[in-house]
Amino acid sequence: MTGMALASSVLPAVTILHPQRSFAGINSDTLKVGLIGCGGRGSGAAAQALKADPNVVLHAVGDIFKDKMDDSLANLTKVHGDKVKVDEEHKFLGFDAYKKVLDSGVDVVILATPPHFRPEHLMAAVQAGKHIFCEKPMAVDAPGVRKVLEAAKLAKEKKISLLSGFCWRFHEPKRATFEKIQDGAIGDVLTVYNTYNTGTVWSHPRKPGWTDAEYVFRNWYYYTWLSGDHLVEQAIHSVDMMSWAFGDKLPLSAAGTGGRQVRVEPIYGNIYDHFAITYEYEDGAKGFHFSRQQVNCEGSYMCEALGTKGRAVANVSRNVHEITGRKKWKYNGVANDMYQTEHDELFAAIRKGEPINQGEYMANSTLLGIMGRMAAYTGRRITWDEAMNSTEKLGPDTYSFDMTPPVVEVARPGFTLFS
Repeated sequence: MTGMALASSVLPAVTILHPQRSFAGINSDTLKVGLIGCGGRGSGAAAQALKADPNVVLHAVGDIFKDKMDDSLANLTKVHGDKVKVDEEHKFLGFDAYKKVLDSGVDVVILATPPHFRPEHLMAAVQAGKHIFCEKPMAVDAPGVRKVLEAAKLAKEKKISLLSGFCWRFHEPKRATFEKIQDGAIGDVLTVYNTYNTGTVWSHPRKPGWTDAEYVFRNWYYYTWLSGDHLVEQAIHSVDMMSWAFGDKLPLSAAGTGGRQVRVEPIYGNIYDHFAITYEYEDGAKGFHFSRQQVNCEGSYMCEALGTKGRAVANVSRNVHEITGRKKWKYNGVANDMYQTEHDELFAAIRKGEPINQGEYMANSTLLGIMGRMAAYTGRRITWDEAMNSTEKLGPDTYSFDMTPPVVEVARPGFTLFS
């Protein structure tokens, strides 16, 4: 996965014409990047950051696993050579590694740990005055979302760039499609159907010497307190496209279902393997979300918006971006590397002194996934206000490899309570 992510950067680096000497406390001659979370996505994001600007170096890295850190640095060095300038003093291990990266003299940080840690890391990065690339999702619970919104507000006050990992927002075919929707090409949007029906993902067999906590941290995806469940961690991309189609209006409520049909063994923790959620908006508009992670099943990854004047489709699986109805249109332009564009635009904004702040929409899109999970887990309708004000906090506040990881039963609709 890491190698594929490193090889995917195809766009040319941003040309800097008139860099400012200083912005938000950084030296514009060389931008130092810190990577917090050295997994596949974090390593890919670091590779794209190093390609986004001619004068960027990787200065510090942090993770809880030495093998992940070593693999990441080895792969990055193969691709970017002397742009990887991480000496032994700037390789930080442990649950407090993010603090050490932030204190190491970096200008920009990449936050790519499991989502449970994102709100705390984001707030710390903003308080430290660093520009931020924040991978999705931004939280696993409502208290986390509220902290993200607080951090985003502070980032705006401090003129810090905060860019999200909702990558389809940087994909030119989808930008063109959703711009057409927002310009009225299909009229008033009545219904948005979106899917994320895929196969399953990785699982790491337990090795001798691993504690219970290490096993859970290495398989974080399968524990709701660490990942948010697959609706929040992966299918959130489709939910975000639904929100985009609605002009990022907030829904009134969500109701739905979900469960475990195939991924039922203990190695899959406590998350579901399928969801079906209905989001209700003002004036009767509805969003329908379907996601599934089951092998040997029909796949679908798309967003389809139906309006009073036509239909718009952004189909990831088939690479189709078109509008039918009164105003027919089909995207025929270049399909960019959206991952690279994220970082190109972030570093261009830093150089120009024109900060980007995507904090509000990235937090709201994250909460859309969380409220959908709440609705499925409890079996009840959850309003937006209930979801935003929820007091349910997932996971502990302190961590170690010797800790006893939380034991959470698989949610049972009708029995699992909302809080």
